[in-house]
Amino acid sequence: MSFFVLAGSALSLGFLHGLGADHLMAIAALAISGGTVARRQGRVLSTAVRFAAGHAILLGAGATLAVTFGWVLPAAVESGAEVLGGALLVILGALGLWSLWSGRAYGHVHPVGEAGPRWHVHIGGRDRHLAHESSHLPTLMGAVFAVSSLRMLMLLTPFESDLGGLALPALLALIAFFGAGILISMSLFGVVLARVLALGTIERLGHVAGAVVALASILLGVYWMLA
Repeated sequence: MSFFVLAGSALSLGFLHGLGADHLMAIAALAISGGTVARRQGRVLSTAVRFAAGHAILLGAGATLAVTFGWVLPAAVESGAEVLGGALLVILGALGLWSLWSGRAYGHVHPVGEAGPRWHVHIGGRDRHLAHESSHLPTLMGAVFAVSSLRMLMLLTPFESDLGGLALPALLALIAFFGAGILISMSLFGVVLARVLALGTIERLGHVAGAVVALASILLGVYWMLA
């Protein structure tokens, strides 16, 4: 099998992996908030790209270690990471519901010098900034959600017989294509979600739309932990 066929397959597998329900729900739960339509659209896309970057970087690093040193992640770590991912979805959903009910957790944009605006989550009244999470949160969350996939990252294993004859640089290139597929699919989801949130119907729903996303996140998280 030629390298170009393998590269296309790796890109396709990465694209499909990025469309996992837990990934997309985490992005939606992280991105949903108030604000103007323009700000919300920008935040959704930024969240999706940052989540995808964290996810792809960790998976790429894990796969590189696997093909370089033959390391394999223990099954216990994989199952534990799946439970952690489910728990995080529940927490994100619960925080979303709490913020809608109390108005004490909210997102907004700070202008930050030449680097451009950065979005933050604040806990507390709108007249006080008691604590906040930086815009690195989606990246960290993306990395956390990648841990459960490290063991099966030899999604390239369908090509195992062909991979055996490839040089290390070619294997690393395939891993990069896999990561690129993740970035593409999650970024496209961000674009679609941003457009959906800009629809007049969604605008009119307001808090109801946020509550639906929060509840869906909780339900998927519970399922993920019990499955």
